[in-house]
Amino acid sequence: MPDQHVLTVIGVALLAGLAMPAGAILAFNDKIQPQWLEQEIRHGVMALGAGALISAVALVLIPDGIKHHTTVSASLCFIGGALAFMALDVYLAKHNTPASQLAAMLSDFIPESLALGTTAAMGGGTMLLGMLIAIQNLPEGFNAYREMSDSSASNPKRLIMKFATMALLGPIMAAIGYYWLASYPTIIGGIMLFAAGGILYSVFQDMAPQIHMKNRWMPPMGAILGFLIGIIGFMLETS
Repeated sequence: MPDQHVLTVIGVALLAGLAMPAGAILAFNDKIQPQWLEQEIRHGVMALGAGALISAVALVLIPDGIKHHTTVSASLCFIGGALAFMALDVYLAKHNTPASQLAAMLSDFIPESLALGTTAAMGGGTMLLGMLIAIQNLPEGFNAYREMSDSSASNPKRLIMKFATMALLGPIMAAIGYYWLASYPTIIGGIMLFAAGGILYSVFQDMAPQIHMKNRWMPPMGAILGFLIGIIGFMLETS
């Protein structure tokens, strides 16, 4: 029978994952009037996700990842993550697949969920990372749904159900991290650094270019809000 600590971690991972179908539902019902407000909200959601992603990298993934690595090995893991995400981008573009945002979403959700489990097993706090994963999954789910619905004849409700099913990967990966990877801090540290490099690549390749709007200055504040949430969570967890 799992103890309460494990159940808490699994619950946090599940809630973080459910932000993906929540983002899809938001995209499904995104018709807001007037049009300028709809556009600002869309760009603001993107900025919120970008801020949370950068916050996760700066406050969780890199600080925890470098604890068991040398400068050289940490750098290699970090650069390796960015190169891997770039290679995935190139592959998806060449094959003209409508799932590039989906692949990007899963490629950071999975290692972050692993990190969530190992962090809990090693006695660290999980609420900050879980909160940041949820905040970034919301706009990623929003974008992935729009991308797939625009280029697919799939039923919208089925797409949302697929996203909900993918949320189950969070608890599974968190459990793997908790029970198996916690004994290998160097490996999980490498995974966190790898994910950090990939996430930063994704932010500047996919998300940041979509935030800017000509003669509109509020959407970037979403990034500030996303990062601020991370700072507040970090301070509360370490106080």
